[in-house]
Amino acid sequence: MEDTGTVVAFWIFAAITVGAAIGVAAVRNLIHSVALLIVTFAGLAGLYITLSADFIAVVQVLIYIGAIAILIIFAIVLTPRAGRHNQESFMLLPALALAALVAGTMIFVAFDTNWGAQRSEGFEGTATAIGDLLLDRYALPFEIASVLLLSAIVGAILLVRPEGPEEEAE
Repeated sequence: MEDTGTVVAFWIFAAITVGAAIGVAAVRNLIHSVALLIVTFAGLAGLYITLSADFIAVVQVLIYIGAIAILIIFAIVLTPRAGRHNQESFMLLPALALAALVAGTMIFVAFDTNWGAQRSEGFEGTATAIGDLLLDRYALPFEIASVLLLSAIVGAILLVRPEGPEEEAE
């Protein structure tokens, strides 16, 4: 990150990511929370791009925005409407205490760590190597995972249909 444009883009993406992440926890509406979570994932992808981690940015978009966020939206749509709003809980104070402990630990580590840049060899062939492995050595596990996910989605759709499969046969 040598040039000014990259540094400015990094800080803009960082602000978007942190702001959206805070919004995920602060918003009461579950649908709005998921939308902010998608913005958080997109901001992380932008951060990865500014850090020259292009493959990780693409994976972030494909897996987290394209799969995880859509899976969460499916889960929200398939739940009863009564359970969609975040409500006050007796766990608010313990959650705040845990959040303060985690934040304090992260701040301590951030100031205690030596963040000096180190020279290392680049990863020019990483995306090519991963693509070759996915299409060669790990092709079968990749396909098995996709069939399992597809069957889970079809099963969830069958479970929430108003009429069951036995009623259609009559």
